[in-house]
Amino acid sequence: MNRLAALLGADRPVLVDGGMGTLLQDSGLEDGAPGELWNLENPDAVRAAHTAYAEAGARLLTTNTFGGTRPRLGLHGLGDRVGEVNRTAAQLARSVADERGLLVAGDLGPTGELLAPLGTLTPEEAQALFAEQLTGLVEGGIDLVLVETLSDLGEADAALAAARQIAPGLPVAVTMSFDTNLRTMMGVRPGDAVTHLAAAGADAVGANCGRGPAEMESIAAEMVAARAGDLLLIAQSNAGLPQVVGDHFEYDATADDMAAHAARLAELGIDLVGGCCGSTPAHIAAIAATLTTTA
Repeated sequence: MNRLAALLGADRPVLVDGGMGTLLQDSGLEDGAPGELWNLENPDAVRAAHTAYAEAGARLLTTNTFGGTRPRLGLHGLGDRVGEVNRTAAQLARSVADERGLLVAGDLGPTGELLAPLGTLTPEEAQALFAEQLTGLVEGGIDLVLVETLSDLGEADAALAAARQIAPGLPVAVTMSFDTNLRTMMGVRPGDAVTHLAAAGADAVGANCGRGPAEMESIAAEMVAARAGDLLLIAQSNAGLPQVVGDHFEYDATADDMAAHAARLAELGIDLVGGCCGSTPAHIAAIAATLTTTA
């Protein structure tokens, strides 16, 4: 049986949380500052964000570690604190999840480096970077691995190899960002991602970020058409597109828009539904209410 399906149980779709950066910025995180640093310096704000999503109805909380690999942390002078940052992030999410019987997904974002031949990073080096990050997350007590916002299947393969190395017993979900004419920046199509990543050992495959709910539904339909066996599918759209409002950006999909979108994803057969950039606990609460009504 699919390891993630066994962990989640029978109810579908499972509600995942939404964006973390938006909430931390609302709490005072400066533009351009790494949100991951707040795992160490402002843990109460990170815990409050997880709590808000838990109270909104999310069943799966994602660690605040999107930029938690050594190259990404190194941009902010934190490269030697990879283990500490990721371990603490997992512990923060775990503390909220355990109070409510929820699950914690250890978040691995892209390394920020290009694999050869477009860049200089080798697959083995990419695997080592993910393994280092994942070691801290596992020490902190995650339930599953979520590799997200990737463009390159080679980088996804490296992350999956790291998961097999460090956390062979944990389920792994991989999502890619299809934001260039329904392809990733590297030209990967949704159906091809499903086929490749399922064969590579992912328990769930999906899409996140992107250009909003309408495009996400087209992407989800292609993924459903390509699915085989007991593979789970996941979709986490941005809350529309950012618009300039005064001195800041606001995303243009309302909570009701995202709730209607989630209902359509459920009809398509998507197994895990959540939000990405611009989504807040209000969006997740609206989705929870809609999915409960339509279940």
